[in-house]
Amino acid sequence: MTRRYEALCAHYGMTPTRNNKGVSHENGSIESAHGHIKAALEDELLLRGSRDFDDLAAWRKFVDELVGRRNARNARNARNAARIDLERAELKQLPPRKTSDFEEARVTVTSSSAFTLRKVFYTVPSRLIGHKLLVRLYDDWLEVFQGSTHLFDLPRGRPGPGGKHGHVVDYRHVINSLRRKPMALLNLVYREQLFPRRAYARAFDALLAETGEKAACKTMVGLLALAHERACEAELALAIEEGLDAGRLPNLAALTERFAPKIAAAPNVIVALPELAVYDALASLEGAVA
Repeated sequence: MTRRYEALCAHYGMTPTRNNKGVSHENGSIESAHGHIKAALEDELLLRGSRDFDDLAAWRKFVDELVGRRNARNARNARNAARIDLERAELKQLPPRKTSDFEEARVTVTSSSAFTLRKVFYTVPSRLIGHKLLVRLYDDWLEVFQGSTHLFDLPRGRPGPGGKHGHVVDYRHVINSLRRKPMALLNLVYREQLFPRRAYARAFDALLAETGEKAACKTMVGLLALAHERACEAELALAIEEGLDAGRLPNLAALTERFAPKIAAAPNVIVALPELAVYDALASLEGAVA
C-alpha cells in the first residue's frame, strides 16, 4: 500500500508526509470532515425515512447529491472562497493521463469454471476452464482479459464477516456442469447466489418440501437451463411466481412447452417458369440487332 501511494504522489507531483505516532490531533483535518459527512448522511437518511436503495448506483447518487450541496455551500462561504483562491494559484497542470486506478492479478480458471481472488469466488464461462486470465480489480468491478483481449466485466465481490469467502456467481456459467450432476445443487455453498431472482429460490424451497431432494434438484436445474437456453429468465420467473402464489409447483414439462421457440411454417413459394420459346425469341432478337 505504501509503494502504491508513493507512486500516486509521484505521478501527480505531490510530496507525501507522515503523521507522528501518538499525536492524535494531527488527523483532525481528515477525521473531523469525515465525521461531519457521516452525521449529515445519518440526518438525510432519517429524513428520507428508509435506508433501502434499489441498487449501488442509487446509493451513490444519494451520497453525491449530499456532498455536492455541502461543497457548493462551502464554496459560497467568503472565508472558504478566499482559501480556495489561494490554493488555486499554486495548482500545477494535471499530468497528460490519469494514474491507474486498478490492481492487476493473474488467475487460473479451475474445473469448477471459476477462480478465487481476494477471498471471493467468481464463476466464468466454462470455455475458459484451464486458461490463465489477467484480472484488473477496480473499486466495484473486475475487467477480465485473456492475453490482451478484453473478455467481459464482473461485479466485484467482498469477503463476508470474519474473513468468510464471498461469491459472485452467474448460473449461466455453471449450468452445463449442473445438468450432468443435478444433485450437486443441494449442497452448493453459493446456492443462494446461483438463483438469479427470488422466484427461483422460492421454487426450490417449495420443490424440496413437496417432492424430495432428488426430484427438486432435477427440476430446479431444468428450470435454470430453460431460463438460460431460451433467454427467458424474467418471463419464466413471473410464470413460476404466479404458479407458487396459486399453490402450484413449477411443472418443468409445461413450462418448457410454453417457452419453446415458435416454429414458423415455411412459405409456399410458386415460381412461374417461362416458356422455352421466349429464350429463342430473345436470342433471335439479339442477332437481328447485331
